[in-house]
Amino acid sequence: MSIADLRKDYSRASLTEADVDPDPVRQFSVWFRQALDAGIPEANAMSVATVGADNRPSSRILLIKDVDADGFTWFTNYASRKGRELAIHPHAALLFHWVELERQVRIEGRVEKLPDAQSDAYFQSRPLKSRLGALASAQSEPIASRDALERQYADTEAEYGDHPVRPSHWGGYRLVPDRVEFWQGRPSRLHDRILYTRQEDGAWRRERLQP
Repeated sequence: MSIADLRKDYSRASLTEADVDPDPVRQFSVWFRQALDAGIPEANAMSVATVGADNRPSSRILLIKDVDADGFTWFTNYASRKGRELAIHPHAALLFHWVELERQVRIEGRVEKLPDAQSDAYFQSRPLKSRLGALASAQSEPIASRDALERQYADTEAEYGDHPVRPSHWGGYRLVPDRVEFWQGRPSRLHDRILYTRQEDGAWRRERLQP
């Protein structure tokens, strides 16, 4: 079978304007809870797409760490490629794909750094080895070998022991959404797509998109 022959018909559910909450963040929380209840592996995994100084996009998988009325939060190295790109173009696109539920959620908006106190609190909540790893790795920078990386980690562990502190180059981001699209797979490729767009007064407009 060729790649072009790979296809699936979607029939698990439907999505109408009457089904969704007027607020897309609350609607996301409903779908996210359903993904967790369905036992989907790493339901908190999302693609984060950014744009660099050369205007070329790049994307990677990260784990979301919080969702509230203010937006969608994750943590990373500010000096990484994504961090450097966000410093130039402070907008990003998130994508959640819960294949078992035949659903996607696309989220776009402005990205801002979290306050230091919030990043400090989350850093201290992480497992010790994860905290040491954040200190040991100059994320996205070249390194000669795996052995060299292991030595960096060992040196960091020897220096900080059980009390690593959050480095200034590591912390949280929040995406403040202005577009959120909910996609539900349907038969015959006539998928349901409901788009929310934030208006100038902060209200959300809902509309159905053709698949």
